[in-house]
This record gives sequence, C-alpha cells and structure tokens, in this order.
Amino acid sequence: MLILEETRSLKEDFDRISNNKSRNHIKQKRGNYMNRPAIIFFDIDGTLLDFGKKDLSPKTREALLKLRANGIRICIATGRSPLAVPKFEGVEFDAYLTYNGCYCYEGSKTIYSNPMSLENAASMERALSVATKDRLISNGTDPDLEEYYAFGNQKVTISDDFCEVSRGEVYQLLMACRKEEYAQVLQNTQEAKITSWWDRAVDIIPAGGGKGTGISKMLEYYGIDRSQAMAFGDGNNDIEMFQAVDMGVAMENASDDLKAVAADTCDHVAEDGVYRYCVKHSLI
Repeated sequence: MLILEETRSLKEDFDRISNNKSRNHIKQKRGNYMNRPAIIFFDIDGTLLDFGKKDLSPKTREALLKLRANGIRICIATGRSPLAVPKFEGVEFDAYLTYNGCYCYEGSKTIYSNPMSLENAASMERALSVATKDRLISNGTDPDLEEYYAFGNQKVTISDDFCEVSRGEVYQLLMACRKEEYAQVLQNTQEAKITSWWDRAVDIIPAGGGKGTGISKMLEYYGIDRSQAMAFGDGNNDIEMFQAVDMGVAMENASDDLKAVAADTCDHVAEDGVYRYCVKHSLI
C-alpha cells in the first residue's frame, strides 16, 4: 500500500510539472514570456499604415524608433514594389522585403532576388501589370486594378513597351481577380502561384516565392535564427511570413486565416496595435 501511495504521489508530481511546462510553453508562444527578438518584420498596409493613410501614426513611429534604439532590427515585408515603399520621416529600416519576398535588399545591396520565368506572363488575356526592380507598368486597366493601386497611393501606368519590359526580370504580376478565378488564371502558367490580401486583386509570384522564402533568406544573411524573429501582419499573404518566424502577431483587423496561424494578436491598426503590443511585452 505504501509503495502504491508513493507511486501515485510521484505520478501526481510528474503530471503537475508536465502541466506547468505545458502552460509555460503556451504562455511563451502567446508572447507573455517571450525573449526579446533580434529582428522584426512588418507588413505595411493594414499593419503599419491604416488603409487610406499615407503616414505612420505618432505612436507607431515612436514604436519603430524605440525598437531600433533597443538594438532590434526592423524590416519591411510587403507585396509592394521598391518604388512604392513609403518613406517615413525619421524612421530608417534595416532592410526591405518587397514583391512578397521576391526581391530583398539592404540599402543598395541585394540580399535575395527571385524573378519569374518569362512564360508566366505570356497567356493572360486581361489587364495585367508587370513589376521589375525599377518599373511597374500595365498593358491596360480596369476598376479593380485601379483601386488595388490606390491602396498604395499609386496609379496604373499603361505603357507601349509592356512587352519589352515583360521580357526582362519580372518579379511579380498584378491583376484584378476573384478567388473563383484563381485556377483559371494559373492554368496556362508554369511555376507560379497566387498570393493575395484583397478579395478583388492578386499578386502572381514564382511558385518558390513568398514572404516566408524572403524572410528565410534575410535571416540567413543576418545570421539570425527563426526563434529570434518576430513579424506583424494582417493579410493572407502574411501567412507564409508567420510560418517563417517563431512569433507571428496578427493585427485585430487581420484575416481569419492569418489569425489561425498566428502565435498572438494585437490591437487594430487604427488603435496603434503595434505600439501597444510592444509596450505590453516590454519591447520598448
């Protein structure tokens, strides 16, 4: 009987320790006991910038400045082209991941470049934009494509040299498209995939591309392990980004799909979600 009681006591102690470890693991995953990250990646639209806004809120600007002052690298991770990445007065980012991870750079130095094969742009008979390192032009336009551009405070540029530019290094295609059209759009293309954060337009990138790929290349470049990396985002094109870091934080205004894979959530972009999260978790 004594042996049985001692065995039961030992089992209870083991279960209690195991449960505590499990709870602590969950707390760490949710950010309560998270170590200070070495690098943080930020989406722009819906994360750093509220839709329709052209500049950071004072609190978001303060958060970015303090993070960098605390020795944390801050990087942009966006579907935008390098030309469409906004400049925020007083804020300097360490590196930029653009075209959904297909072109990443630090200053004038290219960290990672993954252009598309030419055939991907060949057989799409609709208004289409091609994005190179230096240009973003279209063969036509439509209302949805124009609204898609407007999110980044840009306008569609229709160019006569569309075909010539398409024969160069193209990193991304942009077009108006609904989800039910995805399969049709890709049926005549090879080695390409769709990534999107809006329900009326898409970005088409190399099949091996995506924010996750770009982040992996940037972490390798800086010699930083994924366990020391964090990311903030709001759209479905941020899913792969969250899968490439240990701490993905979804905005309150994020898609349900992104929240499902996020390690934690923060307040709405309009309520300074990034700033509040950084304060709450003693990052600034």
